[in-house]
Amino acid sequence: MELQDKMRIIQEFVPGKQITLCHIIANPGETLYTKLGLDPQTDYTKSAIGVLTVIPYESAVIAADIAMKSSGADIGFVDRFTGTLIITGTVSSVEAAFTAIREYFINKLDYICCELTKT
Repeated sequence: MELQDKMRIIQEFVPGKQITLCHIIANPGETLYTKLGLDPQTDYTKSAIGVLTVIPYESAVIAADIAMKSSGADIGFVDRFTGTLIITGTVSSVEAAFTAIREYFINKLDYICCELTKT
């Protein structure tokens, strides 16, 4: 067997309820859209990408729902197996989505949340 045949991925997380990453990338390059699997023809004009990770992982579905209902942001990717959510939109719509997500998770679900950051 070759090394690649023996490789496996093990994911672990610390039990708890938390948003571990909440970041907005303002004015990203077109290459970043492509590398993330987003369609630059559709998403590039929107000028922001938001990246959020959450534990427990299934909470990413709730975060995606809140993002869609609270702003004009679009869902680029959501994964209930890794807790990852990527949204696209204008900087203000992505920020509004993340603000709504953080408020709901802190006030209603009693989560610990990191600060919202931007680059």
